[in-house]
Amino acid sequence: MKLVTYRASIEDEARLGVLRDDLVIDVQALGAVNDVDMPDTMLGLIDAGKPALAALQDMLVGKKVPVNISVNFSNSIICAPIPRPRKNIWGIGLNYTEHIAESARALDTSKELPQKPVLFTKPPTAVIGQGEPIHHNSKMTKQLDWEVELAVILGSGGKNIAKSDAMKHVFGYSVIIDVSARDNRRAGQWIFSKGQDSFAPFGPCIVTSDEIKNPHNLVLWLTKNNEEKQRSNTKFLLFDIPSLISDISTGMTVEPGDIIATGTPSGVGAGRDPQEWMWPGDTIEACVEGIGTLRHPIINATPSGEV
Repeated sequence: MKLVTYRASIEDEARLGVLRDDLVIDVQALGAVNDVDMPDTMLGLIDAGKPALAALQDMLVGKKVPVNISVNFSNSIICAPIPRPRKNIWGIGLNYTEHIAESARALDTSKELPQKPVLFTKPPTAVIGQGEPIHHNSKMTKQLDWEVELAVILGSGGKNIAKSDAMKHVFGYSVIIDVSARDNRRAGQWIFSKGQDSFAPFGPCIVTSDEIKNPHNLVLWLTKNNEEKQRSNTKFLLFDIPSLISDISTGMTVEPGDIIATGTPSGVGAGRDPQEWMWPGDTIEACVEGIGTLRHPIINATPSGEV
């Protein structure tokens, strides 16, 4: 299933929906029609676990959906699937071999392959949904960069999860853009470079794990102003999804609704010759095969009177 958080209009509250062809069906309303108690948020559905997913699937198979509980996808406002994550997004740095090489050239990172995943985080306030603007504050950065990534959303938590069990914890997959202010690294620390407001475009949906047969063979790409900048495949991940889940859980408890941004391939602006950056007026699109496409404008967010 493809699950979204949507608004039927700008005045309406965000609600949980499921995509069926070109319609967004309200999950809680669908449950009410079928006398099944269903949540109205993505986190609520994740918390409800596999029985809720199975009930939702059953209500969709071979059944007509009343017109009054759905809206056209093109007429709805698609929010980030989890508009406000409960905690920071787990970011993975240097997880594609060619990106390690370009980062070593351009960003003074090590040219050696990491022996363990390189971890950083993005706060919940960095998350934006489909079409929302990415903020360019020229007082803060003149090196605003792009990174397309596969996002993994966990459905169950744990500590010291074995790699052999890790995929059982996956709820689904989405697309994330790891926006990065390259000139905001501080003594090698990335949180200010990665975690500013609007630096985590996320969505447009979550595809449940049963529909992605092999998350390690998905094409992902990114364009700036319709010009392709990145194209690769998740089969080139240095550390695969089970390895990431297992590694993170050795030191920190992972929980339902946690989001892991699995890393970006080569083609980022910092690695180009000459280097390229995002500026107000630009538009970026990012896609992961089988999931969907994010599209975001870059806008001027420099405080008035400052340059």
